[in-house]
Amino acid sequence: MKKFWLLALAGLLWPWSVQAAEVKLDAEIPAYTPVEGISGSLKSIGSDSMNNLMALWAEGFRRIYPNVTIEVEGKGSATAPPALIAGTADFGPMSREMKSGEIDEFEKKYGYKPLPLLTSIDVLAVYVHRDNPIAKLALPQVDAIFSQTRKLGHGGEIRTWGQLGLTGEWANQPISMYGRNSASGTYAFFKEHALGKGDYKNTVKEQPGSSSVVQGVASDKYAIGYSGIGYKTADVRAVPLAQDLNSTPVPAEPEFAYSGEYPMTRILLIYVNHKPGSALPPVKREFIRYIFSQQGQQDVLRDGYLPATGFMVRKTFDALGITSAQ
Repeated sequence: MKKFWLLALAGLLWPWSVQAAEVKLDAEIPAYTPVEGISGSLKSIGSDSMNNLMALWAEGFRRIYPNVTIEVEGKGSATAPPALIAGTADFGPMSREMKSGEIDEFEKKYGYKPLPLLTSIDVLAVYVHRDNPIAKLALPQVDAIFSQTRKLGHGGEIRTWGQLGLTGEWANQPISMYGRNSASGTYAFFKEHALGKGDYKNTVKEQPGSSSVVQGVASDKYAIGYSGIGYKTADVRAVPLAQDLNSTPVPAEPEFAYSGEYPMTRILLIYVNHKPGSALPPVKREFIRYIFSQQGQQDVLRDGYLPATGFMVRKTFDALGITSAQ
């Protein structure tokens, strides 16, 4: 998986220009063409951040194949690996990469590794209330707000908005923190990239879902929280982030996600149990074809995330032995 990030930073995954706040689907992504005789059932267990997206894909797929039943359960990325290992799920959506221990457990049972499908791109945003005037934050400051260990090197703990330069009514107000629970891939991604793998403060209000974090920040004027950009509402604002105090802050916008400049860009994954060289069951194959089609990637845009590129689709189909028109 790290290779894909290196390619992204080199500009090889993003072959077209993206205008600010305007994203169009890559013309290389094929339109979905239905096939005959598809029926059966599928189950997805995993990421809460991808719950709405999986539901949109399921809804679109069932409009084409009404004899297919699809169950979607999204309680956190950590629930995906055990479900795939136990065989209780066909798809394991995750907003983080599998940990080495999770991969080892899967490989111990099946003799090969789980296959990650790179479905779409997310911008993990740091949200404040819409009335909050904070103009920017550096990741060491974010670390000093949320973490008790300050691995990114900030000189001291940040407890009030005044410590970040806000004046007037904001100066002495304590910062109220909202985050995800430990089963969440978003929790793990933020811990790694914003806290330098440090420890969260005990005062972070852990929420069961991504939307709950945004709702918490929207209802608490002096709050801050982190969640995927697909959950942004008019009541919150995504703060531009800088890698460090000497770097230029970057807005949480599509062009900077595709360029790799935004410091908390991530790929949304679906893991599958696929033995190399084997053929996929037809219903599973067609659902994957739908996800990586013009229709499926339009669902990605509808849910507020950023679509896959033609490069990502080609790599996925090659790995699974799928052609764009089966």
